[in-house]
Amino acid sequence: MTIEEIKADIVDEFSMFDNWEDRYQYMIDLGKTLPLIAPEYKTDDHIIKGCQSKVWVHADMEDDKVAFTADSDAIITKGIIAILIRVFSNQHPTDIIEADTDFIDEIGLKEHLSPTRANGLVSMIKQLKMYAIAYQTQLN
Repeated sequence: MTIEEIKADIVDEFSMFDNWEDRYQYMIDLGKTLPLIAPEYKTDDHIIKGCQSKVWVHADMEDDKVAFTADSDAIITKGIIAILIRVFSNQHPTDIIEADTDFIDEIGLKEHLSPTRANGLVSMIKQLKMYAIAYQTQLN
């Protein structure tokens, strides 16, 4: 699936819920499906700076596509990173770099996060894109 198709699926899924309590529960459930980071990558080197909670992310390149794994010590944050990884994982670095994150506004996520969580969301996106830039450089 392309990034655009995955984003459209996420928007559709979130539109099924009438209120944010249900959407938060859905995010928590998504966090439980997160491809978990291997214990050896749960280090300070893999922590996303700017997040209130601890979020670890690791990336590998497989067949010219970036595969992400992650974990967090907070259930909502774990759901947020799960959504981002679902969109960006197993995609070509160029597609990750060029992708916009308009779907976050479409599902209303940013406006329903505390300011510190919203900052953390931005930091997560930046870090995933930085991994993609690093791998894109290796391809060139």
